Amino acid sequence: MSLFIEIFLIGVGLSMDAFAVSICKGLSMKKIKKRDVFIIALFFGGFQALMPFIGWFLGKGFESYITSIDHWIAFILLGIIGGKMLIDGIKAEDDEETGEFKLDLKELFLLAIATSIDALAVGITFTFLNYPIVECMSIIGCTTFIISFIGVYIGKIFGSKYEHKAEIAGGIILIVIGLKILLEHLGIF
Repeated sequence: MSLFIEIFLIGVGLSMDAFAVSICKGLSMKKIKKRDVFIIALFFGGFQALMPFIGWFLGKGFESYITSIDHWIAFILLGIIGGKMLIDGIKAEDDEETGEFKLDLKELFLLAIATSIDALAVGITFTFLNYPIVECMSIIGCTTFIISFIGVYIGKIFGSKYEHKAEIAGGIILIVIGLKILLEHLGIF
């Protein structure tokens, strides 16, 4: 039972980036489609489950290569996507378009990778600790799925009140998350 609690808490910690990004996705939705919310949560939960397995599989041999660049990958991906959201929010505010939310699977794929890179490094440590990888993957993936699912709805609540300003805020949040990941790794923050 203590291993379950430990892995659950690791899952909660790993899912915080996905939670923040899912809130940003909810901010840009005018109308919630359960299918879209499910897909967003599935991407984040799925990647958070897959990355520890990949890390576990790669093991110690590649640890230094992955951990030396993971922060840069996350920073670049979140910066690009956050910048795109920021620009889209400003454009939509200027144009006063009222378009329907479209789920961009390529963007979601990049976001899922960016928010789960740290799970890859955790998977490497699972190798050294001899943790049961299937249980770890399942707990982390399910935890992130649920937290991301809730995050979209939280974002929607604020997004419906603040419309384009919420999308701009979401873009800024993604950029800040990417910067935070980079600064933490560099020991500045």
